[in-house]
Amino acid sequence: MAAAHINPRVLVVDDDQMVANVLARVMEKDGYDVEIVGDGLGAFVSIAKAPPDVILLDLMLPGMSGFEICRRLKGELRTRLIPIVLITGAGERENRIQGLAAGADDFLAKPIDQQELLVRLRSLVRMKRYTDDLDSAASILMSLAVLIERRDGHTEGHCHRMANYATALGRRLKLGDDDVQALHRGGFLHDIGMLAVPDTVLNKTDALGPDEFELVKSHTTTGESLCAPLRSLQAVRPIIRSHHERLDGSGYPDGLRGDEIPLVAQIIGLVDVYDAITSQRPYQRAQTNEQALDILRGQAVRGWRRLDLVEAFAAIVESGGFETFRRQEAVAG
Repeated sequence: MAAAHINPRVLVVDDDQMVANVLARVMEKDGYDVEIVGDGLGAFVSIAKAPPDVILLDLMLPGMSGFEICRRLKGELRTRLIPIVLITGAGERENRIQGLAAGADDFLAKPIDQQELLVRLRSLVRMKRYTDDLDSAASILMSLAVLIERRDGHTEGHCHRMANYATALGRRLKLGDDDVQALHRGGFLHDIGMLAVPDTVLNKTDALGPDEFELVKSHTTTGESLCAPLRSLQAVRPIIRSHHERLDGSGYPDGLRGDEIPLVAQIIGLVDVYDAITSQRPYQRAQTNEQALDILRGQAVRGWRRLDLVEAFAAIVESGGFETFRRQEAVAG
């Protein structure tokens, strides 16, 4: 059976009902599903229920201007990739400049040329579909990463814990939404390159030989290459490649030093060590939070990690910030 065709959805935000109805008829005739709202509140309610593929947004609205609506939508991770077309008056240069600053993707001038409207919509819908496909590919990789952690049967839950620890530390450090999202995805994808490491090496219980160790180390560069084609994962690539680097240059794969190591990669590297120490493995018993933090502080003294990052993470751990998460995980297990 063929998959059902889903019409692109357009949200029209305009308090002029007559203009909005004319636009809706033109678009519906061309195969679009159209919803009309008259103000910012209606727009946010509609988008929360079902994000559209494109938003046509008039500038002059009651209560909240189109600029402010656009700025807010572009500032939220969930809505920032929805194309927004601002409807302006002909020749309103200042409005266009202000619209670009607010994050608008395109403009249409009144009176709206119907043919131009449809051409621009088709282009923006193609862009949105492409973006959605990239996000779907990223989601598939993240699901695959969870399967990878189960290969040895002893690290289940590692990806979810990593994402939880890393984003908590990122928020404590007051990092921006982009970095926090990168940390969340990096928690899942940091070891995606282990796909290329054979089970015989991954599950080996005695010491790795030099060639085997080099193979394991290559998971950083292999993982980065896997994510390179996906635009939605560009911010995660530095995490995947550099989470085993150390401040003194003794890490891998590039021997980076100090601030050459991206902050998000330093965060993932730190919480990766914490999770390894506090998790039960065939070759070690799980150690306590206090023991894990002592080890991390020792690594900071050796010049491997930033002490301020270790102490910020320690403050979360010592305040019981992860206890609920651990209890839920224990119940689920």
